Amino acid sequence: MKVTILQEKLKEGLMSVEKITGKESTLPILGNVLMKTDKNFLDLVATNLETGVLWKILSKTEQEGTAVLPAQIFSGFIGSLPGKSIEIETDNSNINVLSEKHKSVFKGFSADDFPTLPINTGGEFVEVRGSAFCDTLAQVANFTSISSIKPEITGVYFVFKKDSIKAVATDGFRLGEKTMDLAKKQELTKDYSLILPPRAVKEIMGIFSGLEKNIKIFFSPNQITIESAFEDMDLAQVQYVSRLIEGEFPNYEEIIPKEYKTNAVFPRKEFLSNIKSASLFSGKINEVSLKVVVGESKAEIFSQTTDLGECQSEIKLLKVKGEDLKLSFNYKFLIDGLNAIKSDNCDFDFSGDDSAGVLRPDGDRTFLYILMPIKKN
Repeated sequence: MKVTILQEKLKEGLMSVEKITGKESTLPILGNVLMKTDKNFLDLVATNLETGVLWKILSKTEQEGTAVLPAQIFSGFIGSLPGKSIEIETDNSNINVLSEKHKSVFKGFSADDFPTLPINTGGEFVEVRGSAFCDTLAQVANFTSISSIKPEITGVYFVFKKDSIKAVATDGFRLGEKTMDLAKKQELTKDYSLILPPRAVKEIMGIFSGLEKNIKIFFSPNQITIESAFEDMDLAQVQYVSRLIEGEFPNYEEIIPKEYKTNAVFPRKEFLSNIKSASLFSGKINEVSLKVVVGESKAEIFSQTTDLGECQSEIKLLKVKGEDLKLSFNYKFLIDGLNAIKSDNCDFDFSGDDSAGVLRPDGDRTFLYILMPIKKN
């Protein structure tokens, strides 16, 4: 192999694919990146057997070939070089890397031992802007479970329809649902549902966040493939693949209250600030009490511990109707929900004492956050 490539482009690709490698795997080959020529492109490939990525970079190819190098070390080395062109040439098992004032020789590995990436772009797909998809994913990603007892709730559940994408995550105590309406109706013959593993969630946001162009999401029985094309050509630049979590996601729609006894509109930032203050006095179970007084259009927030004392604050509600109520919540869950809401004001609806509360951005029905109260014995 002998190729010439821009340092900036190689650095960008390596920084992304290096994160996919199986650094802790029992298979040492997975800690490496595979480089292979493809006409006038250099392909970077990394995998941990659960997920994988192919990153294609425009290059000047003088001789076809492959090379396998330690991903983390090689990425750090290329990042340290000046922003000039780099020549990479293989010499038996050695890989020579030359830039303007640098020459280094790496000991390579056999490409025969590197796993094949199972990229599948033959099925149905949806097309959506990359940044918008990642924003949808990010809004619910923090609500997944970390327990291995129920693997189906450790990931993010997706439902893809012709006109929308719905992302849902829960840990059994709270749940977030974000619906993304699609400007262009998709050519799907049916709805597709899948559970994306937690590692894939982080990797997808790392690769495609901020991408103001469309990505294609392809469906197959046990995996998902996502690709984005070059700006000026109809050719995939990045192809990402992940296995899916097997199992049935809970029928969460059953827990969404159909009716509410109390509806209140809070100024979000003030509400969030008061919850953070109260959290300092919340005790071992992270309990913060919320009392809605409808007649006075206010909410009272209270917490106390025997060691520190107590904290009490009051918020003027923008709107309120229904019945007075008092509930206690885990302040961490409440803060997570308020942070996921981007609007100035938020709706907090309650179906009664000891029942789930539902947070939404005021005037926006595409996102909801359900959290269970702390029940008293």
